[in-house]
Amino acid sequence: MSTVIRIDNLHLSYGETVLFDGAAVDLAARDRVGVIGRNGAGKSTLCRLILGLEAPDDGAIARVARLRLGYLEQHSPFERNERVLPFLMRHSGAEEWKCARVAARFQLQSDLLEAEVASLPGGYQTRCKLVSMLLRDPNFLVLDEPTNYLDLRTLLLLERFLADFNGGYLVVSHDREFLKRTCDKTLEVERGRLFLFPGDVEAYLEYREEQLEQTLRHNRNIEAQRRHLQRFVDRYRVRASTASRAQSKLKQMERLKTIEVEHPMKTARIKIPPIEPKKGIALRCEDLAIGYADRDVATGIHLEIERGERVAVLGDNGQGKTTLLRTMAGELPPLAGGYRWGHELRAGYYAQHVFTALDDDLDIKTYLSRQAASDLVEQDVLDMAGSFLFSGHDAEKPISVLSGGERARVYLAGLLLGRAPVLLLDEPTNHLDFETVEALGNALRNHAGTMFFVSHDRTFVKLVATSIVEVKDGAVTLYPGDYDAYVAFTEREVDREIAAAANSERPANTGKSAEEPRARTTDYHQRKELRSRLGRLTRGVAEAERNVAAHERERESLHRHFLENPLDPAPEKQARIRELEELIAREEAEWTRLAEELEEVRAALGEP
Repeated sequence: MSTVIRIDNLHLSYGETVLFDGAAVDLAARDRVGVIGRNGAGKSTLCRLILGLEAPDDGAIARVARLRLGYLEQHSPFERNERVLPFLMRHSGAEEWKCARVAARFQLQSDLLEAEVASLPGGYQTRCKLVSMLLRDPNFLVLDEPTNYLDLRTLLLLERFLADFNGGYLVVSHDREFLKRTCDKTLEVERGRLFLFPGDVEAYLEYREEQLEQTLRHNRNIEAQRRHLQRFVDRYRVRASTASRAQSKLKQMERLKTIEVEHPMKTARIKIPPIEPKKGIALRCEDLAIGYADRDVATGIHLEIERGERVAVLGDNGQGKTTLLRTMAGELPPLAGGYRWGHELRAGYYAQHVFTALDDDLDIKTYLSRQAASDLVEQDVLDMAGSFLFSGHDAEKPISVLSGGERARVYLAGLLLGRAPVLLLDEPTNHLDFETVEALGNALRNHAGTMFFVSHDRTFVKLVATSIVEVKDGAVTLYPGDYDAYVAFTEREVDREIAAAANSERPANTGKSAEEPRARTTDYHQRKELRSRLGRLTRGVAEAERNVAAHERERESLHRHFLENPLDPAPEKQARIRELEELIAREEAEWTRLAEELEEVRAALGEP
């Protein structure tokens, strides 16, 4: 497929910080690329360079003439007191009817079109930016953290849109599940270079682990050879008859080189200071009503949560999740009824913008030391700082020079050091790369405290949650199923909404019988939905084929090892062969299911 963006020998530095050092990559017209890398590696800068919003120090970025870039910007493009529909018309230059039609795809309808953008939750503001971007008819998208503040429903709407998008895109995201569902290539930004991998993020992480293991195995072999040679040298270099051989061994040692181990993905570790696990009731709500002086958000709330539960607070943007956490944190008084924490329970609260209150006169280490529990030592503080990407001298940075994302990480690190028995976390993952998100999820999953958290990061919720509270239509209730069931139910709802929105776009009657245009329109939308389904199934079958082929190649490689080394028992290789056999069987079954479904869709479309 033809290249539409070529980056060649890219160099860019900010002072002493080198972001790109000879970076190069080619992007094709239909590439669907997930961009990963640690915070500060240059992912957002790469987006700005591609868009021409920033210039490199050296190197070239070439774009073909037919390229129409669409950019989801991180900053706010809204004017003061601007309403949704006027914003869409101004920012995109499109007509009112077209703005309204595209907005409906993201559930921006009726009263929402007349609402002030600034009054909407963050997720709805992101929807406005998405709609404005699409109205400009791009054929290649650059999406910089599109999942921040998006609720599950909007995430699913965006996924459906990207699955049907007739072009390519580059997505920077810390949401691993979103990348897995939308991207079939992975671009890592790391150490000033760009590496494009021809597989999704799951396949890339497996590849990185394999590369790391090979490197570590090579280095262990080299060190073993060095020790063997050193023993020979130590033993024989003092004798005249063997001195020359000892000297030869020294030269041989000099030629033995280990491979530098770059940082491996998926190795971040966060250690939360432990607290004593206790039994009993953590929180009891009785006929609680929450909200503000001018409006109720939810009423009649009855909850009883056990200590040690990790409760995901879920629901669409604007339903009241943050209001519930603010009430539980004591920031908002109950409108009616009440709630009680268990004996001696104290809540630590992480709000979306609370980090703006950090003391600019302190450095990171001093701030964290002041937040830490009294029995923690300096090394505990430094370890936590390092877990949130403030290692070494970075821990001595003054807070005054930190970005918003860095401040958020500092505040969260301080909260965890405080050893509060209850944690109230409102979108704690928004400023973390997905490696740190998963490290935080694993740490919280093993923490003995009680947690209530709002998050739309599906990997994080799946790692942490033991139960679900749903905030919806003025009610707060325990959801009867697990998180997988909640996601599946929401997906079905979203698919029904998409179908309803498609049906609402039927063309007007032109004077022929009422039944004929209705039948044609229904057929058109049915075929459109089948086309969308066909695309998803085709990609699914191709992915299943790639997975089977990759595992068969690995199995054949292991079989060759045993043919060439018949005396090597290698139990780990035998275990891997058994594991591969099971994987291949499952993947072939999945391929069969998808292929059969694909045939059904093709038959419905009348295609061979």
